[in-house]
Amino acid sequence: MSRTGVPSGVTAGFGPLPAEWRDFFALTKPRVMSLVIFTALCGLIAAPGSVHPVIGFTAIFAIAMAAGGSGALNMWLEADIDAQMKRTATRPIPSGRMRREDARDFGVLLAGSAVLIMGLAVHWLAAVLLLVSVLYYAVFYTLWLKPRTPQNIVIGGGAGAFPPLIGWVAVTGQITAMPLLLFAIIFLWTPPHFWALALFVKSDYARAGIPMMPVVRGEGPTRRQILAYALVLAPAALAPWWIGGAGGIYGVSAALLSVTFVALSVPVGLRRAGPGDAMLPEKRLFKFSILYLFALFAALVIDRLAAQQGWFA
Repeated sequence: MSRTGVPSGVTAGFGPLPAEWRDFFALTKPRVMSLVIFTALCGLIAAPGSVHPVIGFTAIFAIAMAAGGSGALNMWLEADIDAQMKRTATRPIPSGRMRREDARDFGVLLAGSAVLIMGLAVHWLAAVLLLVSVLYYAVFYTLWLKPRTPQNIVIGGGAGAFPPLIGWVAVTGQITAMPLLLFAIIFLWTPPHFWALALFVKSDYARAGIPMMPVVRGEGPTRRQILAYALVLAPAALAPWWIGGAGGIYGVSAALLSVTFVALSVPVGLRRAGPGDAMLPEKRLFKFSILYLFALFAALVIDRLAAQQGWFA
């Protein structure tokens, strides 16, 4: 419904209503951006060496801008799909509050400015990675992966895995094993996180014709893959400690969080849900998966600060 109560964005024959600042803010996908900013900041703080606070702030600001621009481009490209899904029908474009062209221009402006700022003020390697992350999400994932393969989330997980890598490179200027492990953790976390959500909103994806795993392959294979990815994620989360890139605070935290993640994935992976099932295990796993990533990266930062300050020396 539009602000006037007219459905599907039709405003008495006069087209979309003038967009407000809230609509442009909604285009940036604030919830997703918050996770992007947080993991990027963790990568920046955990990186060896130091960076001037102004440069560090500029790097995080550029990453946030690029994430917002990517979200806007995603909504521009998926406006027709969003209109068919209950979960996304109230977004600015399908609800008629904004023209698609405005979302496109806003997205290009944000993303382009972000890459330029990162290159000129921080580091050109970080800028290239930022550009790749935008193209990966807005073009490779949105246009090619998502509508074509049930592995869309698996391969597309790389889009959300770039922020800590970029934050790390903004400080060090190089790509090493540690930031690649941070990339891998988010990459492996993405499928069980999104498939847990997809299990209880699969009718939305089916209605929109999106070949998500539960729609194309069924719930059984999806559940088994959720458990499989959780089992692979656990050692990957511990790898920074194993290679000496993080200390005991991170190691203990990663172990406890990963054991819990696997424990919550077991009932999802092994059970058979019937019609009308409340899907409580799936919802619990989805909610914990968000906490898991925040807590894991927070532990990395605390571990780094503890080492710097010699808290346990």
